Amino acid sequence: MPVREPLPPASDTHLRAPDSERLAAATGVFSMLSDATRLHLLWLLAQEESDVGSLAENCEASRTAVSQHLAKLRLAGLVETRREGRHVYYSLSDGHLRRLVMEALSHADHRVSGKAPHD
Repeated sequence: MPVREPLPPASDTHLRAPDSERLAAATGVFSMLSDATRLHLLWLLAQEESDVGSLAENCEASRTAVSQHLAKLRLAGLVETRREGRHVYYSLSDGHLRRLVMEALSHADHRVSGKAPHD
């Protein structure tokens, strides 16, 4: 599976002082990212769209578990689907989420590997 080049960090173009609605929305996103399987699925989808079978193989989870996680992610608005015949393909809903997932895992890589942090 081809890996995309790392995306630049998110700009502050949309940034405004967080109100309770924005804080609740962001908290909802982070709660979806707090599960290792869901985070792995989102990382895989950040690389390319995929179907349930391929995602299950690549994240070493059962097809049933992957389907349940994808349903939660879809309900939360984090993934979208595209139907092609009998196949359903999943993809991330937007670039902000892609950058968030990539930044979170890059941060984790620095913590695990001991590499110095940077901007």
